Amino acid sequence: MKQNLKRQNLKELTIKSKTSYLTRVRDFVSSEAKKFGFSDDDVSKITLAVDEACTNIIKHAYKYAGDYPIHLRLKARNNTFEIMIEDHGMPFEPDSVKMPDMKEHIKSYNRSGFGMYLMKSLMDKVEYKIQPGIMNKVILTKYLRSSH
Repeated sequence: MKQNLKRQNLKELTIKSKTSYLTRVRDFVSSEAKKFGFSDDDVSKITLAVDEACTNIIKHAYKYAGDYPIHLRLKARNNTFEIMIEDHGMPFEPDSVKMPDMKEHIKSYNRSGFGMYLMKSLMDKVEYKIQPGIMNKVILTKYLRSSH
């Protein structure tokens, strides 16, 4: 079985914390994921997870204040596609967020509260590195699997 080996590739994008910039994020991530060799299905999953992470930053870390930076750093090497998303907004404790009870959520027609659940479902690995008052970082990782 031949492994898809790629040399390290680092790309960056910084946006303002406004939902109107999420199109740029989605275009950036989907383009790079396609170039890396992911299927259309995996490209969609990665793009949705990154969009969700950025939306959470806009809503929760920056409380919809639109002039703060969100920095994305995309590292693609070997079979690992990693997106690091940094902000300097309000810190949060990932362990304090409970996974939603799907039946209750569906019954109540609640459409929020799925962000972390979605990211964890769509990606192979989700890590948080929080330095209160300094920086919040979420690292989303997806592995490229050989189709042979």
